[in-house]
Amino acid sequence: MAQSLFQRARPPHRVNLKGVNARSSAVDLARTSVRCMLVISLFVAQQLFVRSSDAAKLAGQDVPAGGKCEIRVPISKYYQDYAAEGGNPRPSTGRALLMFPSGFNPSRSWPILIVTSTSDNDRTSPMDVPWYEDAAIKEGWIVLATDATIRPRADSTAWRFAILAAALQTIRHDWPQSAQWPIALAGFSGGAKITGELGAMLAKSGPIRICGFLLIGINSDRLSAAYKDFRPAPGFLSTPVWISSGASDRVAPPASEELVYYSLKRTGFQQVRLEQFSDGHAVKSTEVQRALHWFRDVGKF
Repeated sequence: MAQSLFQRARPPHRVNLKGVNARSSAVDLARTSVRCMLVISLFVAQQLFVRSSDAAKLAGQDVPAGGKCEIRVPISKYYQDYAAEGGNPRPSTGRALLMFPSGFNPSRSWPILIVTSTSDNDRTSPMDVPWYEDAAIKEGWIVLATDATIRPRADSTAWRFAILAAALQTIRHDWPQSAQWPIALAGFSGGAKITGELGAMLAKSGPIRICGFLLIGINSDRLSAAYKDFRPAPGFLSTPVWISSGASDRVAPPASEELVYYSLKRTGFQQVRLEQFSDGHAVKSTEVQRALHWFRDVGKF
């Protein structure tokens, strides 16, 4: 009996669970990995859905970062009356072409480059966008060009202003914060002359942050005349002006662009640069990029 009790008192026989534990750990690890993969997949899918549903929209259209967007903008009666001056028809809608830099998000501040074409030969501002697009995107600018959906009897500055103002109004309606974004205006040849007039009109029409004028191939100073006609706030004279001159330009020879430079200085514009490049009557992308970079430096944005 004593021996039997002693035998019962012995520790139980140890079972070798080393292999079983290893197999169990492997199964648990596999199950954990599968669960982690499912959680990660669901998270990624959720983020993609959020990003898709929260994508920036303008006038009901998705805005592609690093791409372009063409929208229709309503033109109010006020701007219709403005456009109709001189016997023009009354446009009810306008067309706006916009190019966006990569990483665009309207919650941040972005400078806008407004492109204006000459009115000669039925040319419209959206046609000129390719001349500026590459340089502007590299410098992180939005490019904007506008036109009406009907043709005017006379492609006047009032007509151009009405369509542009309606487009800016639409952008501000959808992105109210854009009212604080810097705006530069650019034009080539006849478009450079119209650009000066549009800038003075915009500055007079309400609060707008004009940060620069890019005047390319210009042979007469219309910006000074517009300043005297519309009388925007005195701060307008501190707006940087970049005159881009082709060394072999026969339409706007360097001598005529020098006259524009000195005329602007006499008017009181405080920051005017006359830069020459080795070409004729043309838009030079590298010069556009230099000008936009300078506008950023001066405006500190």
